[in-house]
Amino acid sequence: METLIPTINRLQEVFLTVGAEVIQLPQIVVVGSQSSGKSSVLESLVGRDFLPRGSGIVTRRPLVLQLVNVAPLQERLKTENGVGSARSSMCGNGVKQNAQFSYPGVKAEEWGTFLHCKNQIFADFQEIRREIEAETERTSGDNKGISPEPIYLKIFSPKVLNLTLVDLPGITKVPVGDQPEDIEAQVEEMISSFISNPNCLILTVSPANSDLATSDALKLAREVDTDGRRTLLVVSKLDLMDAGTDALEVLLGRVIPVRLGIIGVVNRSQHDINTQKSLEDSMRDEQTFLQRHYPSLASRAGTRYLAKTLSRLLMHHIRDCLPELKTRVTVLSSQYQARLNGYGQPVEDHSSTLLQIVTKFASDYCHTIEGTARYIQTTELCGGARICYIFHETFGRTLQSIDPLGGLTELDILTAIRNATGPRPALFVPEVSFELLVKRQIKRLEEPSMRCVELVHEELQRIIQHCSSFSTQELLRFPKLHDSIVEVVTGLLRKRLPITNEMVHNLVSIELAYINTKHPDFTDAAQVCASVNSQQAEALDGGMRWKNEKVAEERVAAAGFGSPSKGQSINLLDTAMPVSRKLSAKEQRDCEIIQRLIKCYFLIVRKSIQDSVPKTVMHFLVNFVKEHLQSELVGQLYKQQLLQELLIESQDTAQQRTEVAQMLEALQKANNIISEIRETHLW
Repeated sequence: METLIPTINRLQEVFLTVGAEVIQLPQIVVVGSQSSGKSSVLESLVGRDFLPRGSGIVTRRPLVLQLVNVAPLQERLKTENGVGSARSSMCGNGVKQNAQFSYPGVKAEEWGTFLHCKNQIFADFQEIRREIEAETERTSGDNKGISPEPIYLKIFSPKVLNLTLVDLPGITKVPVGDQPEDIEAQVEEMISSFISNPNCLILTVSPANSDLATSDALKLAREVDTDGRRTLLVVSKLDLMDAGTDALEVLLGRVIPVRLGIIGVVNRSQHDINTQKSLEDSMRDEQTFLQRHYPSLASRAGTRYLAKTLSRLLMHHIRDCLPELKTRVTVLSSQYQARLNGYGQPVEDHSSTLLQIVTKFASDYCHTIEGTARYIQTTELCGGARICYIFHETFGRTLQSIDPLGGLTELDILTAIRNATGPRPALFVPEVSFELLVKRQIKRLEEPSMRCVELVHEELQRIIQHCSSFSTQELLRFPKLHDSIVEVVTGLLRKRLPITNEMVHNLVSIELAYINTKHPDFTDAAQVCASVNSQQAEALDGGMRWKNEKVAEERVAAAGFGSPSKGQSINLLDTAMPVSRKLSAKEQRDCEIIQRLIKCYFLIVRKSIQDSVPKTVMHFLVNFVKEHLQSELVGQLYKQQLLQELLIESQDTAQQRTEVAQMLEALQKANNIISEIRETHLW
């Protein structure tokens, strides 16, 4: 079980190399108010002075402190010389061997290393303090500003127990120096981001000479650890309490109980620091003070007991977190492996890669049209389904909504009949007027037909983006190849569009070229005339009525086509018919015959256009593109001088693949490290 803390330290180093926090590792987070003695407690655990000192806020960046127990210098020197290796392997716990392997040439008893100072060893702890101050000022400034970016420090010593601690800025209320107005909220947010990790232990530090009920550190700890399973309380500055008072009730947990325990310590005073009193002497004085004032708790208080307790708690906490941690690493490994596979491998054979991508794109494009693509959208119609919708819903309904007689008034019909007869009154309805009027109506079918071609062309353009986004992930790697493929396909569609438009235009022109009154579905004109005459005969009283109507018609016509200077003149071509104008029976009969014939023939042509336009679009546009897409792409892009240029990866893809590969490697290392721990080591 001794190997658990070094294992977590190794995991932390692995993930720090990739700069990611995807795994929440177990650690101890030190929380306390400003000047509550947090840094002094840490120095006591290490046994050396190495943290910045002063009044006010001194810790202005999180300090991740890894304590690693190593063999004494003499043993390490013997091991390097090949002497005493058996003893080293017997008493080592994995960390010593790891430390010896990492630092075989270190001649110091104790030393430290920083993550931001690669391969630099600090044997002088005063240099460690200066480096912490310099690194703090680099990001936080030199006037009390704070920064959430951690400093990673690892200390190797035979006098420490294996621990991982995080020293955070003290909780403050009033901004000073360059601190912002919301300094209190910033510090609390920083602390919460660390202690909200369910895999961390919370070491709250509260001075003995202040009321424990007002402790901000305990308040923050209880907000994230409601049941208290992760919180340990350290009561500092026991020697600074007022005369006649003690902290016995607090240390016994009778004031505020803490599940993991309450440990009292005695910090060095500023006078001790100024006189450079050693930490060994301070610990002896601490034990003396505890024996004298708290004899019943002396064995369960003090810095040494705190170090042992923290090490024991951390080991047990790691043991509890390890199964979940292993599961998390395994899941992330599979996720990152899938992402790496999605980015593809670096290009080696440019020719085969280009052909593979072009062939896959052409295949996906055709499958999207046919409805057999792998990535089928469920939110909207796409590809062939939308083309079908355009043909039968959009285009079909548009044609059905066109009124065969729309825009054609009785005045237009009468005018066409009279223009077709010339100076002679017409005894029968002239065919020329029917052809003239029905062509005018058939011409109205051309606009929706051309619009249908345009909509299908737009959908074929949308399929390009659909294939780029969902079907062919390789295209995202090569932006120039993607742009070239889009350009080639767009050019092919643009080239086929006028051909298809011309053919659809010809379909309407064909119908206009010859009005086939002998069409099998066309009603015979004689039958229409007979039907209309029979209907009018029922409404008339006799032949005299017909003659009188004819005389009245001639009179009205004579008045209507009189001199333009007269106020009663009517221009039938430009002006709407007056309300008082009533059509004669013959005019009504002629209009009715023309309207029935136009409607009958228009419906025949509309049915033909509704059937032939989709077939034309499919043959000249959709099917042609499907059949010639791959050959067009290969012919335009598969050129030796273009291979290198087209297969240049985007910087984002290359960078993301590198990052994902590094993270996957880190996760695999982490999995190997965790797998080294046997079940028997946990107990």
